[in-house]
Amino acid sequence: MASSYSSKEEDGPRSGSSGPGAHAAGSKKPDNTAFKQQRLPAWQPVITAGTVLPAFFIIGLIFIPIGIGLYVTSSNIREIEVDYTGSDGSSPCFNCSQSSGGNVTKSCRCSVPFTLDQPFESNVYMYYGLSNFYQNHRRYVKSRDDSQLNGNLKSLTDSSKECEPYRTNDNMPIAPCGAIANSMFNDTLELFYIDPNGTSRPVPLIKTGIAWWTDKNMKFRNPGGNSPNLTAVFSGTTKPINWPRPVYELDTDPENNGFINEDFIVWMRTAALPTFRKLYRIIQKKNSLTPTLPRGNYTLEVTYNYPVLSFEGRKRMILSTISWMGGKNPFLGIAYISVGSVCFFLGVVLLIIHHKYGNRNNSSDIPN
Repeated sequence: MASSYSSKEEDGPRSGSSGPGAHAAGSKKPDNTAFKQQRLPAWQPVITAGTVLPAFFIIGLIFIPIGIGLYVTSSNIREIEVDYTGSDGSSPCFNCSQSSGGNVTKSCRCSVPFTLDQPFESNVYMYYGLSNFYQNHRRYVKSRDDSQLNGNLKSLTDSSKECEPYRTNDNMPIAPCGAIANSMFNDTLELFYIDPNGTSRPVPLIKTGIAWWTDKNMKFRNPGGNSPNLTAVFSGTTKPINWPRPVYELDTDPENNGFINEDFIVWMRTAALPTFRKLYRIIQKKNSLTPTLPRGNYTLEVTYNYPVLSFEGRKRMILSTISWMGGKNPFLGIAYISVGSVCFFLGVVLLIIHHKYGNRNNSSDIPN
């Protein structure tokens, strides 16, 4: 059978063949080319001790210093977290956490004292953090109308069906629509410094410059142009169900109101993990001779609006400086040090094995 099959291949019709790459008409046999017959030139490395050992040592000598530099840089970043969830009975915000219960019209205030053991020298960034909040759920991420957020007047009253069930309320279109906007974080955080005399002084917080430039200037725009009358523009819409006030009353500054409100823009950029932080305010350094936040006692004044106990979440305020590599993150430095150390250790082990057994294997090949 095999010889018969070969003869058919050899004696088959060759009409129209004009070169080595041609084949019979109607045949499914690939062309006789280097690419289709897998005859392209290739390089196959030969793994030897002379190539593997230097590679391990070079990786170790490069990764370990980089990891040490990253870890030291991260360690020099000042950061403090203040949990104000109020789930414990001894917490200053316990009463507020029990009474909030999703009531959007009732606010509760609480004060959380804390101490800075070390001064914060450079610009300080204030974040709010949430835990056990899954912003990466598929239906949650899709529940928005980007055309509406970009200032499209038609989408303002006829929003995308992806916003359901937060598309309309009382037969009026919601602006902004969707689950992301409806669940916007709305606690108010204020910071006070208690000087050695016991006087409480407010720490100035800057609320602009916290959103990405592309989001602020390209993705989010108010309907009606640069300086519209927002009350008139949004007159045919209603606020999201969980909001205490409409979108055109988020701020008194017209450059930070409506869809271009930076707190709103920051919230609309969904987080990938259930425990996340988002930039809330910036504390700028004013005098190079004095720290931005001196060591001492502080008070965090919270207007408690955002309930988290229903989904077993937690809320916290974070104060942090940054460096050239960003915020505090020791993982990257530890990863570099670990990989470099493992490579260096394996290089030493393989060098010992090669020194002890390599010559013996070569000598065994020599005939007596």
